[in-house]
Amino acid sequence: QVQLVESGGGLVQAGGSLRLLCAAAGRTYDRDAMAWFRQAPGNEREFVASISWNSTMKLYADSVKGRFSISRDIARNIMYLEMNTLKPEDTAIYFCARARSIYVTKDRRAYDYWGQGTQVTVSS
Repeated sequence: QVQLVESGGGLVQAGGSLRLLCAAAGRTYDRDAMAWFRQAPGNEREFVASISWNSTMKLYADSVKGRFSISRDIARNIMYLEMNTLKPEDTAIYFCARARSIYVTKDRRAYDYWGQGTQVTVSS
């Protein structure tokens, strides 16, 4: 069983930066794609970014492209999300997820393991 634990969330001013981490424990499928999603109160769960096992394939939501950067350290079983130029609309709970296959995708139905989430709050 794979367990995912997010960390690194917090409260920051608009224009600031944060780095989120997702640590994996238990049985690991190293070649499976992983992703970040986020959900604000009253909103649907929203795709943020996805990454392949060797980091050669990446997808970003249009709302974060150019500001966020996803990366992965296979040896340490850690995935990162570097968030720069943060905006109040980035405020949400951020979730780490692991896919059932090697393919990067924005579809949340492709992911079968989820973390508990970490809160990111951006003040104006």
